[in-house]
Amino acid sequence: MLEALARQDGAEMRGSAAALLRHGFGALPLFQTVLAERGTKVLGLALFYPEFSTLRGRPGVHVQDLYLAPEARGLGLGAALLAQVMQAAQAWEAGYLTLMVDRGNSRARRFYARQGFALRGDYEGLVLEGEALDALGNQARA
Repeated sequence: MLEALARQDGAEMRGSAAALLRHGFGALPLFQTVLAERGTKVLGLALFYPEFSTLRGRPGVHVQDLYLAPEARGLGLGAALLAQVMQAAQAWEAGYLTLMVDRGNSRARRFYARQGFALRGDYEGLVLEGEALDALGNQARA
């Protein structure tokens, strides 16, 4: 499903199954996953992890990936997955849920708006990786 999500977004899945197993199911799990199933068929997933807001003064949960198979869209499974995420996140008293949506995915944007999601202020998501991340790490060691 994660590979299908990457293809849908026009991206390439760079992580391996071994990395997912190690980081999600190893000694220090860094994420959790809930599944939407009908019988023996998996129709969707949500991959999430804790986060903390200093402005709110409380923990929350970030949904990194939410995916439904095309034939499962419109059946209410997306909302059910988000509800399962919040149920699991009560273990760390999550008081809010964050996620990101592809600007070009109008169907997903409409779904999230119906759920009551709002833009996260004037913030833009940023990432640092590759050579730039290595350079930052080298500055810390210097």
